[in-house]
Amino acid sequence: MAWLSLVAQILIVGTGGAVRLTGSGLGCPTWPRCTADSFVSTPEQGIHGVIEFGNRLLTFVLILIAIAMFLFVVRMRKQRPELFRLALVIGLGIPFQGVIGGITVLTNLDPYVVGLHFVLSTGLVVLATVLVYRVYRGRRGAAFVAPGWYVTTGYLASFFVGVTIIVGILTTGSGPHAGDKGSARNGLDSELLQHLHSYPAYITLALTIVLLVGALRMRLPAVVKAVGLLLAVEFAQIIVGISQSRMGLPELLVGIHMVLACVLAAAMTSVMLNLRSRAVPVSLPANEQPVGSAAV
Repeated sequence: MAWLSLVAQILIVGTGGAVRLTGSGLGCPTWPRCTADSFVSTPEQGIHGVIEFGNRLLTFVLILIAIAMFLFVVRMRKQRPELFRLALVIGLGIPFQGVIGGITVLTNLDPYVVGLHFVLSTGLVVLATVLVYRVYRGRRGAAFVAPGWYVTTGYLASFFVGVTIIVGILTTGSGPHAGDKGSARNGLDSELLQHLHSYPAYITLALTIVLLVGALRMRLPAVVKAVGLLLAVEFAQIIVGISQSRMGLPELLVGIHMVLACVLAAAMTSVMLNLRSRAVPVSLPANEQPVGSAAV
């Protein structure tokens, strides 16, 4: 269920991107109804209504997953309070995110509200990543497994990942993919922002290489694995970013770039989680032990 939570949080970013990139952002022109008289899309709204309404339906899938996850952990809230809290926050965050999505429609897809919608989605992806990690590894330990300079480098990389995503949101808000032909742009210089967007991305790449070399030298296999995944995501994101810029921002590449931004946040979160030692293991009944924990 934890893995389903993470996958679904990333998937809804992809479908939300599809709404925007197909010009279906106002396929349902109001909220919470799809039209003034109907909660579902109507034939008159065409494919744009179907796409927008389909994305809204995925919110209910997320809610069902969150409820199931909560029911699994509520019985062990005393032994594993960290899982209980994470499941609760993620569950509460989903309807809140739905309300922000509704506000984007009611504000005619204001680019800053749309940007906030993406930031909150990224935050839920990060929390879902922590949930998956905690299911396998238990509570956070008090100590770090690496020296101070290495941990500081990790925090710096995390900071620049955040900056890269924020500037990327502003860049998208200035570009051609508004979600609807009548929606406003943020008025910023798109070409300048594309360059500014690349700088923190390259700084992140350089810091990640430092993290990989350091983890290899210190023989930290779990950290090496996490940083290796982060580096792979960064290379993919850079390739897609350069390609979409030179090809005139084709919709498919822009959508992939959006999804990879969330995967990037998840991978960076995994790196930072692996820098912490484990807490004293919690004793659980045999039928509640994590499956496959030794391989994670």
